[in-house]
Formats: sequence, structure tokens, C-alpha cells
Amino acid sequence: MTVDDVVRARAGRLYHQGVDEHYDQVSAFIKSVRGSDPDAGLYWMARMLDAGEDARFVARRLVILASEDIGMADPQALVVADAAARAVEMVGLPEAALNLAHAVVYLACAPKSNRVTVALGRARDDVRGDAPAEVPPHLRDGHYRAAERIGHGVGYRYPHDAPEGWVPQRYRPEPLEGHVYYEPSDHGAERDLAPRVRRLRESAGPASGGPASGGPASGGAATPV
Repeated sequence: MTVDDVVRARAGRLYHQGVDEHYDQVSAFIKSVRGSDPDAGLYWMARMLDAGEDARFVARRLVILASEDIGMADPQALVVADAAARAVEMVGLPEAALNLAHAVVYLACAPKSNRVTVALGRARDDVRGDAPAEVPPHLRDGHYRAAERIGHGVGYRYPHDAPEGWVPQRYRPEPLEGHVYYEPSDHGAERDLAPRVRRLRESAGPASGGPASGGPASGGAATPV
């Protein structure tokens, strides 16, 4: 028996229309919070909990959504969602419904960005591509005897030795330099982050510019939802 089998069996007992209703309500819940409607999010959460849904399942979905649909537009969203998930384990229902409601309202009202999701998809495309993926010699472990003799760690520049706390240097296999994965949106905290990301890439030189390989990730376009 798989985990999916257990979910389906439980859903069949909890919902009048069986497993389809379980997935439909979960879908409505996620889309309501993603769509920035706190009232709808609270309604679907209350409906699922009233049907006997596992509060830990609801909490897990919120933790995922905090990174998938909000991300760096409000980094605190993940902290709030994680705190609600921990409260479910410590407090339990019925009181933990308050903690989940707190998280639902916060996440629904937070600015939205899927740029972290898109960035991960782009990075995975490169990881699974045909380009060589050897670790550059200067980034290899140089803490063991003979490492320097074979060139491991040689030439690495320690960022904290620079007054700015940053130095230009290559951090990826050479064929992948210049592939941009993360592009901040103009939503929420990402609006303030974007200029710093741009300055760092410009300071690093041409090797850090250019589009990601393969275009937008398969998980969605670069525009935030």
C-alpha cells in the first residue's frame, strides 16, 4: 500500500463525494490563498477541517505555498507557515486551527512571486542537461594534505577578506556561467532585492549575465502569478 492509497482511503471516508472532493477542496484552498483572497482561504480551510481533514496536511500545503507562490516577495511567509505547522504538532486541534488561520490570512495577504519556483526549474534544466558539471578547481575542498599539489582550492578568493564582503569569481562549471536562474519580480521585498542582484551580476562581468539555458522553466513562465 502506498501513501497515495492511504490518502485516497481517508478522503473517501471524510468527504461525501469521496477522494475527488478531497482534491477539489485542496485545490480551491491553495488557489484562494495564491489568489490573495484571505476569506476564501479561511472558508476552504474551515470546511476541510470540519470534514475531519488532517491539520498536518493543511499545514504542509501552506509551507509549500509560502515558497512556491510567495518566495522572496515576502521571506517571512515561510517563517509564518513553518510556525503554524509546528504549532499544529505542539497544540493540536481544535486550538491549532487558530494558528492555521493566522498563516492563511498572512499568506493570502502577502505579495506574490513565483520567481524562486522558476529559478529552481531553470537550475534543474541545467543539472539534467548535457553540459559538463565538474566542480571548478578553486572551489574544491582544499583542507586535506596534497590538495594544493593537485590544484584543489588554489586561487579561491575569500569574500570576507574584501572590504565589500564580495569578490568576483566563478562559482559554477564554466559552460554554465552566464545562465541566469533567479530574476526578482517587482513585488514586495523582491522590488528592493532586484537592484542588489543586478549590481552583483554586473560587477561580476559578462560571465554572470545572459538568459538561462532553455528559456523559462517548465514549471511556469517567469512572470509572477
